[in-house]
Amino acid sequence: MTRDAGEPGRIRTWLRRDHGQLSVEFTGMVPIILVTLVLLWQAVLVGYTFTLASGAADEGVRKAVAAGAWDMQSRCREAVHERLPSAWDETVETIDCRGPESDMVKATVRLKAPVLFPGFASLPIPVTATAGAAAEGK
Repeated sequence: MTRDAGEPGRIRTWLRRDHGQLSVEFTGMVPIILVTLVLLWQAVLVGYTFTLASGAADEGVRKAVAAGAWDMQSRCREAVHERLPSAWDETVETIDCRGPESDMVKATVRLKAPVLFPGFASLPIPVTATAGAAAEGK
């Protein structure tokens, strides 16, 4: 079998033609990759805010039921603020604890989802979570 003497030269020529193409493609893709990462991070933050609001509402209603009718509102608010990380304290829009009107105590927590990181800015769409528990002793 004989080898074509021009074959290595053709490969070198082809490699020289594509010199720098990878750099151009990578530079063009960097903004798309960064925007995708930012959008994914924002989705994680919104989901985490839903989780925090739900956990805070559950804790608030649990403490409100345990407190009875005497200081239901204050215990509920304290429990919500204890449950939330300090970075999310500024995002609390409303905390509403309703007494046993019909054998149920309900707590509603509304938070503002942060943009990129807590304390920077908030999305205009609030995250609301509601929890309920049966009133004891009624």
